[in-house]
Amino acid sequence: MGGSNPYQQAAESRLPTQPYKVTFLPLDRTVEVDPAALPYSHEGLPGSILDIATGHGIDLDHACGGVCACSTCHVLVRQGADTCPEATDDEEDMLDQAPGLELCSRLGCQAVPDGTSDVVVEIPGWNRNHAREVH
Repeated sequence: MGGSNPYQQAAESRLPTQPYKVTFLPLDRTVEVDPAALPYSHEGLPGSILDIATGHGIDLDHACGGVCACSTCHVLVRQGADTCPEATDDEEDMLDQAPGLELCSRLGCQAVPDGTSDVVVEIPGWNRNHAREVH
């Protein structure tokens, strides 16, 4: 599923032009984002935190498929939040439904870092799915 919802105004984002790193806490896993390889997956906006996470095998729940229609991909952007465009009204409406809301809260499917600096993202404990289907 793609990262857009036909019933919402599209979020404005600028894709990175240079490599940068995203660190996912508490996993302490850092991935290097290669702008030429974006999108990594078909989940969330291209280049979004959700796209980067799923493309690197990092579990980040996203019940709606990454189209800004739920709050399950809620993350806390601890560093580098200024590299992401401001949240849209639609994203803010979805975040209002998320538990543990903080000033640095974003939906992983909508937050697209522009690559001007590294980013540190915390996946809240209540949002980490410890069960996995076996293929």
